[in-house]
Amino acid sequence: MLKMMTFFQGLPGQQTMPAAHGCPRTPRKLPSMAEVEAEASMSETSSEDLVPPPQAREAPDREKDKAAKRKEKKSRGLAGMFNVFSKGKKKGQPRSAEPEPEARPRTDGPLPTVEELKDALERGRLEAAGPLLALERELQAGAGGGGAGGGEPDNALGRDGGTRAPPIDSAHSPGARRANRASNTHAHTAPSPGRRPEARRDPPPTREGEARATPRSPAEFDVVATYAQRYHQHFAAHLAALAQFELCERDTYMLLVWVQNLYPNDILNSPKLAGELQAARLGSLLPPNQTRLLEATFLSNEVANVKELMARALAMESQRWVLDEAPHRLDGHCHSELAIDIMQIISQGQDKAEYITPDLGLQTKQVLLVELAALLRSYQRTFDEFLERGRHLRNFRANIMASINSCLAFRTSMEQKWQLPQAPPSHLLDPLNELKNHGFDTLLQSLFVDLKPLFKKFTQTRWAAPEETLEEIMATVGGRLPEFSELQDCFRQELMAAVHLHLVKEYIIRLSKRRLVLKTAEQQQQLAKHILANAKAIQDFCTQNGSSATWLQPALPTLAEVIRLQDPSAIKVEVATYATCYPDFSKGHLSAILTIKGNLSNSDVKGIRSILDVSSGLQEPSRALFSLIKVG
Repeated sequence: MLKMMTFFQGLPGQQTMPAAHGCPRTPRKLPSMAEVEAEASMSETSSEDLVPPPQAREAPDREKDKAAKRKEKKSRGLAGMFNVFSKGKKKGQPRSAEPEPEARPRTDGPLPTVEELKDALERGRLEAAGPLLALERELQAGAGGGGAGGGEPDNALGRDGGTRAPPIDSAHSPGARRANRASNTHAHTAPSPGRRPEARRDPPPTREGEARATPRSPAEFDVVATYAQRYHQHFAAHLAALAQFELCERDTYMLLVWVQNLYPNDILNSPKLAGELQAARLGSLLPPNQTRLLEATFLSNEVANVKELMARALAMESQRWVLDEAPHRLDGHCHSELAIDIMQIISQGQDKAEYITPDLGLQTKQVLLVELAALLRSYQRTFDEFLERGRHLRNFRANIMASINSCLAFRTSMEQKWQLPQAPPSHLLDPLNELKNHGFDTLLQSLFVDLKPLFKKFTQTRWAAPEETLEEIMATVGGRLPEFSELQDCFRQELMAAVHLHLVKEYIIRLSKRRLVLKTAEQQQQLAKHILANAKAIQDFCTQNGSSATWLQPALPTLAEVIRLQDPSAIKVEVATYATCYPDFSKGHLSAILTIKGNLSNSDVKGIRSILDVSSGLQEPSRALFSLIKVG
């Protein structure tokens, strides 16, 4: 009906309906005098003059037809090509819009104008189409059969659910021009004499949404599957030709999405079509070798893009360091956006691949993890250069803490996004650990420099007042700890563990200087008592400030026990136990401690040292302590 309305608009009117194919027609009732006078005032031509010559009439018709086709073509997209599989009665289209053939609408009233009909249809008053429907059938009957006995074809408003083209499909047909002229007047229609309607058998009414070609065709025709196969072949040929060109990145990606995801999942397996298309066995739109080539091209493009974007993000971060820009603060901690930017870049690359196929997503994940490891190594090298050159900058320490904090963001993102069964692999964690440790060393460097002269007091005073010296050391450390408050809690604890290690290490270094030789057992027992008290003070202080380095707890007390004991056999037992706790405890370290015991014979010292021949090399140290201590 809407198509008929398009033909009606703008066509010249005529007061009478001419006969079709020479069949006599009963003249239509003439309009009222007011209408005639109004029409006469607009033109002084006769009723015959109102009808333009065929060329003049057909020209605007052709222009309107072309304009309508251009508009229709413009509104179509690639997705519209697939509508043929689910084409049918539109949702909500009333089935009662068509009157029953036996109950024809009255044609003795005035025909509505185009504007009136359009307004009525938009408001849901479908009965307004009745007079024009009757007129259309009359025209078709007259054009097809010439009079009585002429068949009455189906039309777009009939029971075929909109799947067949309207019978008046051209503005150039005589029936269309007559219908348009009639619609622009308010003439009354009357049945043509001598005509009788020919009975036809309509198909049984279909349920809502089922008005497709299948119910109107025999089952053996398999119309849907046949059409789908032809469409699939046609579409596949176009895509194969398209894939031969050198496609840009976006086109390669979109082509893969269509071939690998949207077409097989959303089209072929859609709930409305899957059952009917299952027997068609349409397969893929592209051959496997062509698909693999496109996937390889996509992967290469994506890796190149990810590398470029990550390098750009790192360059922006390092430039911010050089310009001495202060880092952001987030929840009281120094914050860097680098980890967020990098992990978003990686995640977007994998998400794009997974949207094509899960297998391609897994393959892309493995490649991007390699690129992430390379980026982290580059990050660590760039950070080391900053540590060497940026000491004079005002925000030097704040940017170090921001970079250390970013290690947590990297690790958390890797564990959550990649869902690794265990901790991230070493090739990802090693660069982060090195960056963190180098950052700790730089942050603690000035503190350790301040502590060095304090530890020297132990040997300078020959351990005369070790408690007072240690208290001074603890006060110095405690005064500097607020400088590290902008680290994340976990890193502040790790930094305190590094301080803990440094205190124990420096204490052992002072014991190993070979400057203290005690000849009596009482002197040795008194020194052991001081060492035990200092060891407890160090352990308590570091633990209270967040150190989790429990592995350092027996380091000083066991050495104190070696110094206290007098029986060589008992000393051997302690040394053997100590070597299992600290595999990097060497004969040189043992000799330096045994030097304090001036009452041991050379044979006793040699026998005690031999214990390390048995335990040496049994296991590698998981943590370094004595390997950090050089002895003469």
